[in-house]
Amino acid sequence: MHTEDLWIKEIAKGSEQALEALYNAYSTKVYNTAISYTKNEEDAEEILQDVFITIYNSADKFKFTAAVSTWIYRITVNKCIDFTRKKSNRFRKGLLSIYRPNSNELNHDIADFVHPGVHMENQENAKLLFRAIEELPEKQKTAFILTQVEGLSQQQVAEIMEITRKAVESLVQRAKANLRKTLEKFFPERGNTTNKTSN
Repeated sequence: MHTEDLWIKEIAKGSEQALEALYNAYSTKVYNTAISYTKNEEDAEEILQDVFITIYNSADKFKFTAAVSTWIYRITVNKCIDFTRKKSNRFRKGLLSIYRPNSNELNHDIADFVHPGVHMENQENAKLLFRAIEELPEKQKTAFILTQVEGLSQQQVAEIMEITRKAVESLVQRAKANLRKTLEKFFPERGNTTNKTSN
C-alpha cells in the first residue's frame, strides 16, 4: 500500500500527524493550483485551508478507487471553481473581464499577476496569459491550468476531471486557440505568449 493511502487511513481515524504529513506533501501543489484560479494569495490560502479541512472530514469516505493525488486535485479544482463562481457573483461581470463591457478597450483595472512557478524572464508574458485565462470557459480553463501550468499529464487530468484523455486534449487545444485569439486581439506582437510561458 502506498504511503499516501496509509496517511488517508490514519486521517480517517483522526490522526493529525498523518494530516500534517499529507499537507507537507501536497500543500504547495494545492496552493499553486488555487492561485492559478484566483490570482490572489489570500484567496489561494483560504482554498488551501478549505481543501485540507475537507480531506480531514472526508477521509473516512475515500474508497481508494483513484489515486490519492487525483482525489486531492479533484477536491482542489472543485473548491477553486466554487470559490471563483461565488466571488464573480459579488462583482459585475465587466470588472472581471480582460476588456471593458461592449468595448474592445483593454480593462487596465485587472491586477497584474505572476504565478509563483513562472521564471523571471517570462513574467511579463505570464501576466498577459493569466489575464486571458480568465476568459476561458470553465472546463477549458481547468484543463489548461492543470496541464500547461501545473504540468500534469493529460491522463492525470482526465482522471481528475473524470473525462477521457482525448477530451482533455481537445479542451487544451481549444483553450490554446482561444487564448491566442484573445492575446492577439490586444497584443498582436504577443500572440504566442502561451508558448513562451514556462512552468
